[in-house]
Amino acid sequence: MGLRRGLPRVVGGEPWPPADIALASSSPAVEAAVSVPAEPVAVPATREAPVATEAPVASVPAGTIRRGLPRVAGGEPWPPAGLVLAVATPAAAGEATASPSVAEPAPTTAPAEAPRVRRGLPRPGAAATPAEAAPAATPSASVSPAPSPAAERPAAVVGAPRSAPVPVRAAPRRYRPSRFTGDQVFGGLAALVAGGVTLLVLATAIVFLVRMFLFASPAGADFLAAFPGTTALPDWAPVGQPLWAQWQHWLNAFFIVLIIKTGWTVRTTTRPSAMWQPRGENPRRVKMSIELWMHNALDVVWLANGVIFWVLLFVTGQWVRVVPVSWDIFPNALSAALQYVSLSWPTEDGWVNYNSLQVLAYFVTIFIAAPLAAVTGWRMSAMWPSRATRLSKAYPVELARAIHFPVMLYFVAFIIVHVVLVLATGALRNLNHMFWGSDDSGSWLGFWVFVLGIVVIVGGWFAIRPAVMQRLGSVFGRVGR
Repeated sequence: MGLRRGLPRVVGGEPWPPADIALASSSPAVEAAVSVPAEPVAVPATREAPVATEAPVASVPAGTIRRGLPRVAGGEPWPPAGLVLAVATPAAAGEATASPSVAEPAPTTAPAEAPRVRRGLPRPGAAATPAEAAPAATPSASVSPAPSPAAERPAAVVGAPRSAPVPVRAAPRRYRPSRFTGDQVFGGLAALVAGGVTLLVLATAIVFLVRMFLFASPAGADFLAAFPGTTALPDWAPVGQPLWAQWQHWLNAFFIVLIIKTGWTVRTTTRPSAMWQPRGENPRRVKMSIELWMHNALDVVWLANGVIFWVLLFVTGQWVRVVPVSWDIFPNALSAALQYVSLSWPTEDGWVNYNSLQVLAYFVTIFIAAPLAAVTGWRMSAMWPSRATRLSKAYPVELARAIHFPVMLYFVAFIIVHVVLVLATGALRNLNHMFWGSDDSGSWLGFWVFVLGIVVIVGGWFAIRPAVMQRLGSVFGRVGR
């Protein structure tokens, strides 16, 4: 019987299965269900060949065809049960076509039993020919030949030109330790040089403008005559720098530098090296990083030294030298600032009296910046009473953080400007005032004491390391993770 043929399994091929494949059925009902009249297929002949007519279909027993999914919902698997595969002879194949076809001589013996044929998806890219579609009557005639590697690839890929390789750009060279590229390094240097030149030009212009106002105009001359830059002190004001003021000056500098270092470490550290907790069987719920503990410990020592400084300042009367005592200190401070900007240093005598700008700077540092740093640091520390809900609400920790960091920046700016002006306005005399207690402008003793103090401060800066902080923290509490 004729087998219903479907779409070709290859592009441009014949319908599948080939025309020479026939099905034999053991049941007339099954045969009637699948019997479809064979349609003629025109195949161009390349050479003359006899046309076989009315040749009987040679049916051979074969294995049962593998059944698949039903063709309709709820139906039985397809093809129906009972169908067997049979291979037609060349005569039968010629009968199924309307035009002559190329046929091989019929075999003299009956072909062997054909193996089961697995019907699956079409093979992409395989080109079938009439000769391949009508194999000889051999056991392998019912199985299509294996496609070549080129045929297994899609038709759109076979023979397609390869795209040119994309050139890979070499990574730019990076410079250690910053690991910036060359363009970034030179671009940053160029921007730095350009910014420096711009600032220098602006500073030079400001200096000339101020000098023209103060020394080349009548209004400037009158202003300098009325406010020379110094406010007169009472007659009972002390003169000179006592020994305690010299030591307090250096201790304050030592502690504030280490506090700035540890404070910056706390602000930039993401993973503490260790944790600190107070000792005791029932310690308070206080646990902090060792860096924060070191910062707080230095704060406590600095505040203790500051209290001693305040007491001695008011007991000895030295407070009058750093506290404004009249309102004319403000125009005199402006006059002193303009004189500094004009690079014509104001006349000053720090052994007897500071100029008004110095008085205001010392007053803000001692009586405003230092208390602000202490109060905001206390609010941010673990020593703040956690049960004081009303006080915590009135003084939130966010406000303390917003004030604490700018205060630290103020101390940094004050130290830089203070040191620069001390060295620029008579270094030997100023250093003798602060570190030797003398008004001698030719002695080097104060300078060498100052150098020794700087060495100790720098040594303390580099000594504050995690190992040292953990050793010190273990003396006053428990250090661990």
